[in-house]
Amino acid sequence: MSQNHQEPEEDSWFEEEIDVHLKWSFALNRVLFKGTSEYQDIALLDTKHFGKVLVIDGKMQSAEVDEFIYHECLIHPALLCHPNPKTVFIMGGGEGSAAREALRHKSIEKVVMCDIDQEVVDFCKKHLTANHEAFGNMKLDLVINDAKAELEKRNEKFDIIVGDLADPVEGGPCYQLYTKSFYENILKPKLHNNGIFVTQAGPAGVFTHKEVFSSIYNTIKQVFKYVLVYTAHVPSFADTWGWVIVS
Repeated sequence: MSQNHQEPEEDSWFEEEIDVHLKWSFALNRVLFKGTSEYQDIALLDTKHFGKVLVIDGKMQSAEVDEFIYHECLIHPALLCHPNPKTVFIMGGGEGSAAREALRHKSIEKVVMCDIDQEVVDFCKKHLTANHEAFGNMKLDLVINDAKAELEKRNEKFDIIVGDLADPVEGGPCYQLYTKSFYENILKPKLHNNGIFVTQAGPAGVFTHKEVFSSIYNTIKQVFKYVLVYTAHVPSFADTWGWVIVS
């Protein structure tokens, strides 16, 4: 990965386009690192308001001060609803935070984290200090592969499967992991009978829920019997975020 370290400019800002006429800006202390992997651009920014912020392809992935909201919401409801969760398969999750939260549960024996981008994982291992312990945990099985291919080739079943992926944008790298055929033919057969699947489902605010949240929910509803949605406000995302949990 090519990377460089940049000194701050006076009053420098990071700007993300949220919508056609809407931008979200962060005042920066400095740009800590910028890099490019085979699949995406990566940056680590030190912001004045949200601490260290991980940015991939110009989109903010997580901020130091409030990523716990997203990751606790993604992981804990599923693990607390399951009577005895021992095995977890995380699709994506390269930054290590989803694995960190799953590993807090005493019953967990194995967490498989499958991310396609080796460089993003290495970058996060090195720079996201909050996840150092998780990355070094003996229960973590870190796999670099496409999650669809990895699930297909594995014979085992899991108690919990987690989708910690980018939103399903047409032509994007994760689109195929949000389709009805994927849920029905690949994911569902890899869950134990009492297994639970949970996925992040994008922005779920009053104005944004029709972008991907509604369609993810409607797609999953065609495949699983029990489907619930829940939401929480994530300040650094400037919106309410959504998750879908199913069994």
